Amino acid sequence: MRLESKKALFLDLDGTLLTDDKRIPDRNREAIDEMLGQGHSVIITTGRPLLSAVYQAEMLRLTSEGCYLIAFNGGILYDTARRKVIYRSTLPLDAVVRCFREAERRGIHIQTYSEDKVLVEPRCDNDIIRLYCSRILMEHGVIPDISELRDEPVKMLIIDLNDPAPLEEFRRWISSWAEGEIDTFFSSNEYCEIVRKGLNKGNALRQMAGLIGVDIADTIAAGDAANDLPMIKAAGIGCAMSNATADVKEAADYVTERDNNNSGVAEIIERFILKS
Repeated sequence: MRLESKKALFLDLDGTLLTDDKRIPDRNREAIDEMLGQGHSVIITTGRPLLSAVYQAEMLRLTSEGCYLIAFNGGILYDTARRKVIYRSTLPLDAVVRCFREAERRGIHIQTYSEDKVLVEPRCDNDIIRLYCSRILMEHGVIPDISELRDEPVKMLIIDLNDPAPLEEFRRWISSWAEGEIDTFFSSNEYCEIVRKGLNKGNALRQMAGLIGVDIADTIAAGDAANDLPMIKAAGIGCAMSNATADVKEAADYVTERDNNNSGVAEIIERFILKS
């Protein structure tokens, strides 16, 4: 049975669709299969690199008709059924070099991305990059000097596993010279994203909805962290997981009763899509 109004569900991965140990609960799986069977769309919406996001989509069996993904917090829009990039936005190389130089001066971990690897300079070839890559199931590569990079990357990431204060200070430094060119935001207490101005999950939601022919009023978004705020605010119905941060809950139209470990996404699908 197909419903008259096609809906699109935009789902963050970590802390939302996935459990804390990176599994998809059975009820989430079943609810997604049912909504796809009715002709609705599911869009994985993540800060992860494209390769990691595609691998996760394949693991979750979200590669059929109606499945899409947004990677790098909006830097890449991708049709998983057709294995095709449908939008990409990148950072200028001179800004990348400038950020790497300043991060080195401050002793901050910084990384960027190629098509298939996370890239660091030799000083950041350490336990931080290995932990990060183990989380997103990607390999890292070492580039002798970032000035040797030839292709503009989609994003950079600065990391501090112990204290977000140095990351906040680095954000202020970027704002002092790159306002109007670069945006920065936290995707967790440990990670600060550096992307082209205007790139966020909210703008990506609007863009993807237009590309797949879904009215904004028929979009539902679910997330748990600060980088999910733009899409929760942009969606027709913005949902916060019960395990979400306080600011995400405050911005949401609906807060789930169940958390990410207990099929909170299935709760959203059952409430706003399957029974609509």
